[in-house]
Amino acid sequence: MTVASNPALITAIQQQIQQQGRMSFAEYMEAALYHPAEGYYSRGAKLGAMGDFVTSSHLSSDFGELLAQQFVQIWEILGSPLEFDLVEMGAGQGILAVDILRFIKQKYPVFFEAITYTIIETSAALRQQQQQIQGAKIRWLTWDELPDESLCGCCFSNELVDAFPVHRLQWQDGQWQECYVTWDEGNGEETAGFKEELGPLSTPALAAYFEQVGVADQEWPDGYTTEVNLAALSWLEMLARKLKRGYVITIDYGYEAHRYYQPQRSRGTLQCYRQHRYHDDPYCFVGEQDITAHVDFTALQRQGDRLGLDPEGFTPQALFLMALGLGDRLAALGQGSQPASGADILRVMQRREVLHGLLDPQGLGGFGVLVQSKGLASDRPPLKGLTTPTMS
Repeated sequence: MTVASNPALITAIQQQIQQQGRMSFAEYMEAALYHPAEGYYSRGAKLGAMGDFVTSSHLSSDFGELLAQQFVQIWEILGSPLEFDLVEMGAGQGILAVDILRFIKQKYPVFFEAITYTIIETSAALRQQQQQIQGAKIRWLTWDELPDESLCGCCFSNELVDAFPVHRLQWQDGQWQECYVTWDEGNGEETAGFKEELGPLSTPALAAYFEQVGVADQEWPDGYTTEVNLAALSWLEMLARKLKRGYVITIDYGYEAHRYYQPQRSRGTLQCYRQHRYHDDPYCFVGEQDITAHVDFTALQRQGDRLGLDPEGFTPQALFLMALGLGDRLAALGQGSQPASGADILRVMQRREVLHGLLDPQGLGGFGVLVQSKGLASDRPPLKGLTTPTMS
């Protein structure tokens, strides 16, 4: 079905299918999200409480401030250079950047003066929303505009990789088949719309992917459907080429490969978000909903190994934020002076609820945080976010 969809986008995808005969699901997802004029992100994704979904940065400034504490330590590990690149990949509405830079400016003015804040953002509409970020050396660039090995600092992303276009595969008769998208004009009984059909793999890289993440010898039941995110591997390759020295921090929801490709996960991880509800039909609300798939962190780790990115650690977001001081913030709420009014009590309760939300293992707290590095001395200290958090 294509109800409540963007008609111009449907027409554009139809025309592409007519030219090609069919398209891979990755091509379909690319068009639905990133078509230059009509894609969901190209027109400005609907984020926040009044939109389709929220990220950690929408809940409070604490998430950005705790990340900022980690960036301070990274700057110190690199020798407190006078020039430090802080690169946010996919900055959404710019809320996280505002929180990070405001906190650093207030608490660490010397570090603030060293920062050049670079945003890698493909959406012109989101770039416009990000203009609220002020008071720092900030620039918007594409990867092509950055010279190779030009970055010294930290490149980070929050809920970016899950929105990369994925190939969908199905296991049939002992081998993988790929899911392709076609257009069915319908008849008197069925309405017109996008349909799926199976066919041979569109690229040998899909089979090689399972070798790379260590699950090629696994057997799956017939009909088992999953995703492969080749775009994430290309993205990390580009990133590694631009980074000369520093860290890469990837925050997202997902699993390591042994959990991602469990036989019990027979329908994959594809999810669509619209008005804070989620479902698994990517062919309705075309251009009017987000489409995501969980991240295979093993793929990013092993791709990093190939590219010269050293593994620093992988941990749940809850433990990462606790190690950076989220527990201290919660403890301070309970030890503060007695609230003066009912409104103050309500604010304290709301803030406590928000902080607990960042720790919820069934929600944001269960996100993964992958840290990789390049060009650093072997005797570097561990990042604070990867140490065992102290319990107050």
